Amino acid sequence: MEEVTKPVAVNRPAVLTQALVETAHRLDLGPTEIGRIVGVSQPTASRILKGEYLLKESAKEWELSSHLIRLYRSLFSLVGGDDHLAKGWLRSTNKALAGQEPISVIKRIDGLIRVCDYLDAYRARI
Repeated sequence: MEEVTKPVAVNRPAVLTQALVETAHRLDLGPTEIGRIVGVSQPTASRILKGEYLLKESAKEWELSSHLIRLYRSLFSLVGGDDHLAKGWLRSTNKALAGQEPISVIKRIDGLIRVCDYLDAYRARI
């Protein structure tokens, strides 16, 4: 007789929030930058980073946080897992982004999507 396993309940907001906190930590992003990127106030971003606030699935912060994590994962694979290189890339001018630093570009929704697409396309070439 086969044993049936029950699905494990996953706290999706806790998982995505923790992934965002880890991404912020690895890329050295503070509450002001996180707030601008994911569309929350600086105090809310601070609470997120302290583990005092969970992202809301029904809000824009959820989608933008997912894209920031996607950006980090793509960048992580391109730099061979070296967070120092990833931080440097994020804060260096980039010809493909009209000479702007990616950290400045991703503070707008269209910029975040553009940088994600750029990294995904570049990663596909490898």
